[in-house]
Amino acid sequence: MPNDVFFSPGRTELAGNHTDHQQGRVLAAAVRRGLVAECVPTDSSLVEIQSHGFGTIKVQLHSLDVRPEEFGTTEALVRGVAWAFRQLDLNIGGFFARVRSTLSAGSGLSSSAAFSVLIGKIFNRYYNGDRVSPLVLARTAKEAENRHFGKPCGLMDQIACVLGGCVYADFYTGELQMLDADFRSMGLKLCLTDTGGSHAGLNSSYARIPADMQYVAGLFEKETLAEVPPEEFYAKHWNTADRPVRRALHFFEENERVPKMRDALLRKDGETYMRLMNESGRSSEKYLNNIVTSATGDTRLEQGLECSAKLLDGIGAWRVHGGGFAGCVQALMPRDFYSEYKQGMEAVFGKGKCRETRLLRPQDIKRWVD
Repeated sequence: MPNDVFFSPGRTELAGNHTDHQQGRVLAAAVRRGLVAECVPTDSSLVEIQSHGFGTIKVQLHSLDVRPEEFGTTEALVRGVAWAFRQLDLNIGGFFARVRSTLSAGSGLSSSAAFSVLIGKIFNRYYNGDRVSPLVLARTAKEAENRHFGKPCGLMDQIACVLGGCVYADFYTGELQMLDADFRSMGLKLCLTDTGGSHAGLNSSYARIPADMQYVAGLFEKETLAEVPPEEFYAKHWNTADRPVRRALHFFEENERVPKMRDALLRKDGETYMRLMNESGRSSEKYLNNIVTSATGDTRLEQGLECSAKLLDGIGAWRVHGGGFAGCVQALMPRDFYSEYKQGMEAVFGKGKCRETRLLRPQDIKRWVD
């Protein structure tokens, strides 16, 4: 019977929309919802995972090549993490696990990153004596998502899930800073509204964002925009009607905004934080253009942002959460206004679709694994 317990939290993106894949700055936090696995190692090369509501998956570790037919599946994540461990000459082996989750579909809390990190934690404990560092675990999870799962993400999600707190990261300089973030003590509530849009079929839309940014970086003979001095970018006479230019403009503005949001959070300056959060959201809408895509024609995310604007204008802040094109609206507001906002959003998107997002604290982890 399983006798070891592992926990991997979901994450919420606070700032740095599509900056991580350009080695930019991000602000992200683990949340109190996540994945709990009851595990036992085995003597075989088989990974068997039972998930409540999703049945059982089995992955043989002697075959770790990419399987296109597995893109977007949990099998791909298991195989991908195992492959990434092997590439680093780390050990892998079989185990049996029962997994339960409070990361509902459409929650916007990055269940794929949480699951990849969970698999890495299990391999680390059972077969590597817990000697693999959190940063390496995050990178193996990212490799699994990029290569085997087919998701062109950066490293932000995995870093937050691994570190289990609120983190500021500058992927160009390597700076990592853990923050004591608590919106509740500021008299504010953070929430996510699932607008009901599906992320299926959107990988090409996501992939065009880093491709557009890398195209502009290439004009400066650089691989990523973080390597381009901002003053050199702004010195050019750009045609802002061009999509790659607009997306690069978003990167440079957002990259400057992230440390300002970090500092406001540390000062517990809710007014400044919400002003900057709104600037971030409008930049994603105007320059990054990750609200509506022709790939699906889904306008529910756009509708969620418009509803939030009507409900929160002059009161709070709202922005697209994560990759965009579908999914969630993130909002922050004074505690006393939350019930009115929730009622207004759920009148449009359905009961239970708007939920408070509480950041993870160290004492919460013990609660999950007890």
